[in-house]
Amino acid sequence: MAGGLPRSMTDLIQEFSKMPGIGSHSAKKLAFYILQTENEEVKKLLSNIRTVKENIRFCGVCNNLSENDMCEICADRKRDRSRICVVSGPSGIMAMEKSGVHNGLYHVLLGELSPIDGIGPDDLKIKELLVRIKNEPVKEIVIATDFTTEGETTALYLMGKLRSSGIKVSRLARGVPAGAALESADMATIQRAFEERK
Repeated sequence: MAGGLPRSMTDLIQEFSKMPGIGSHSAKKLAFYILQTENEEVKKLLSNIRTVKENIRFCGVCNNLSENDMCEICADRKRDRSRICVVSGPSGIMAMEKSGVHNGLYHVLLGELSPIDGIGPDDLKIKELLVRIKNEPVKEIVIATDFTTEGETTALYLMGKLRSSGIKVSRLARGVPAGAALESADMATIQRAFEERK
């Protein structure tokens, strides 16, 4: 027993605490929740985790999460194919879709520039974006990275890369608070930031 808990419990707490945004206190709560949950519910959870791990991949076009080679948004011919909204991760798409302001396509960078963490342009899906704008009828790129230091750095880098493309490049307005992730903003804030993009 470690810290008064059986080894299997401390191992589970340790695994939960490896997850982003889960501290030791939350990890303990999750472990005790699992312990107190009916076996059938735990089996369902394990099955869902296995299914996601085996079936979810990145869209071959935009890097959104998908069960197929192409995500539902890229496959939807009703979407405005002249506008691509660039987000840091799939959760950015969820936030934009929930707001209902963007009917175009997306491009997921799968991260943001962070020299301190050793994440440079080659670690993101920037080259793929540049290929897309050459091969698709794109007229506008809307940059919707987070309003954090990393998100701002990424936005500035993208603006520099896209400047000579002849495509209109805009950035969400400051309706989203500085230092905030796009997914944490409410729908009205995202709508205002999108409408007032510059």
